[in-house]
Amino acid sequence: MLRLSSSLVNQPIMSLRLGGQVAVAVEPIIDPHNLKILGWWCKVPGKSEREVLLAEEVREILPSGLAVDDVDALCDPSDLVRHKEILDINFVLKDKPVRNKRGKVGRVEDYSYNDGMFVQKLYVGRPLVKVLSADSAVLIDRTQILEVNDDYILVKDTEVTQGAEEAAPAALPA
Repeated sequence: MLRLSSSLVNQPIMSLRLGGQVAVAVEPIIDPHNLKILGWWCKVPGKSEREVLLAEEVREILPSGLAVDDVDALCDPSDLVRHKEILDINFVLKDKPVRNKRGKVGRVEDYSYNDGMFVQKLYVGRPLVKVLSADSAVLIDRTQILEVNDDYILVKDTEVTQGAEEAAPAALPA
C-alpha cells in the first residue's frame, strides 16, 4: 500500500509503554542514494536538540501518529555512526527540481512511499509555461529515476515522440 508524504511530517510519536505522546516527528530522513526513508528528525518536549527515530523502531504508522515501544526508540544523532553520512547530507525531496535529458520537467510537489519505506512515486508540478499547454502534474515511478544529486533528479524521458508511433508494429490480421 502506498502512502503520501504528509503521513511522515509533523506526526506525533506515541509510546506503547507509556501510553502517550513522547515526541513529534518533524521531517523524514531520506537516503538520496536509494530513496529509502531511514527515519525522522524529532522534536522532544523539554530538549533543545533534535533527536532521530529510525524507521526500524516504528511498530506501526497510524492515522494518529507513529507507534513505538518506548521513548528509548529515540536517539541522539551522534550515536548513529552508521548513518552519519546520510544525516549530514540532510536531503530534502520536496521542491527538488526534476529534469530529463531534454530539460526541466518541474519540481517535486509530493511523493508516496511503500511499506518498505522506499519512495515509490514522485508527483512533479510542471512549470507555468507547460501547465498552460498540457497536464498540470506528472507522476514519476522510481523505476524512471536515473540519478539523484544535490541539484536535481534526472528521470527517463517518458513522452512519446512522433517517430515512435510510426515504428510501432502493425496489428496482426485476424
